[in-house]
Amino acid sequence: MTPPNQLRRVVLASFVGTTIEWYDFFLYGTAAALVFNRLFFPKLDPLAGTLSAYATFAVGFVARPLGGAMFGHYGDRIGRKAMLVWSLVIMGIASALIGLLPGYDRIGIAAPAALVVLRFLQGFGVGGEWGGAVLLAVEHSGDDRRGFHGSWPQMGVPAGLLLSTGLITALSAWLPESSFLAWGWRVPFLLSIVLVGIGLFVRLRVLESPIFAAVREGGRASRAPLLDVFRNHPRQVLIGAGMRFAQNVLFYVYTVFVLSYGEKTLGYPRSAVLSGVVLSAVVGLFAIPFWSHLTDRVGRRPIYIAGALLSLLAVFPFFWLFAKGPGFVALAIVVAMIGHDMMYGPMAAYFSELFGTNVRYSGSSLVYQFTSVFSGGLAPLIATWLLSRHGWEAVALYLIACCTITLVAAWFAPETHRAALE
Repeated sequence: MTPPNQLRRVVLASFVGTTIEWYDFFLYGTAAALVFNRLFFPKLDPLAGTLSAYATFAVGFVARPLGGAMFGHYGDRIGRKAMLVWSLVIMGIASALIGLLPGYDRIGIAAPAALVVLRFLQGFGVGGEWGGAVLLAVEHSGDDRRGFHGSWPQMGVPAGLLLSTGLITALSAWLPESSFLAWGWRVPFLLSIVLVGIGLFVRLRVLESPIFAAVREGGRASRAPLLDVFRNHPRQVLIGAGMRFAQNVLFYVYTVFVLSYGEKTLGYPRSAVLSGVVLSAVVGLFAIPFWSHLTDRVGRRPIYIAGALLSLLAVFPFFWLFAKGPGFVALAIVVAMIGHDMMYGPMAAYFSELFGTNVRYSGSSLVYQFTSVFSGGLAPLIATWLLSRHGWEAVALYLIACCTITLVAAWFAPETHRAALE
């Protein structure tokens, strides 16, 4: 087992790096809901502009499995640490360039085209991030605390969401609407360069995963890890994809779609919805490690099943509470995200335990990133279209269907919390 001081360094590096990566990725989602439709698609009517902005948001999800495949291949061949450095650099540069990108009124159609390219690079970078960060934390950990240590990179999601949404909330509240649209929204993107520098400083000081180092030194590294995943672990891929599905859909509906739903459909102040998202992120910082620690004691499977079932039962109450008024928005989002956190926290250790060490980066990245294309990447777009055609009830039924898929997959998943990673 890794010495305690090195383990703390690895866990911190995983948390800081994923926080920065998800800060950049979520920043785009918030800006897509509030700004990009007006700056990059001004010729379209409001609904079409919002749908187009969400479509560029989805491009990042298309790139994620490509990034996961490439980083996973070299992560299983060369090592976890090197891939994490490159993923952070790619994400930081792409985000900073978005902050410098002129709008449609300056360069015409080139503006949304460049936005799509930069969003693709964001997705490519984050596609390689998750698997490497999770594996460093899990593979350095002892067998009895993998869930808890693996939850630290998972906490980078609410931390990144908190930073990005909190900064956008503050800027939109402090600045006049004209100043926010002109330059205020760019500030969080430009800050990415500073954050990436901090992340690199922390990550370059950690050691390679000892479990993977033993595989590489023993000449047991896979020559074609992704191919070996499909050949040797098809059941794990299908089960993992099903378990991932609802968690990803719920997250992007409750943190991205609700921004435009609250402001444009229900007429709520922007600050009310943004504050609700921020509060849910704060709760997630504590809920994710709690549920993950609990899975080290009672098992991954029962907690995951409970999270999927609770998420299914919370869908209609969420929409009822949300529609009661701006004062109920935060409560609605926080309650709805409880089941999500029960699934997302243990996911890091759970997906890592499904695959062998020589294909673990590729296998876990495949399940996590490929599924995100069809779940979270399309969720705001699908939810917005369903709302415009059939009302909020159709969105609720969409979420329930997704939760059912995940509930079935979790029911057939193996229990892995006592299995040795080696």
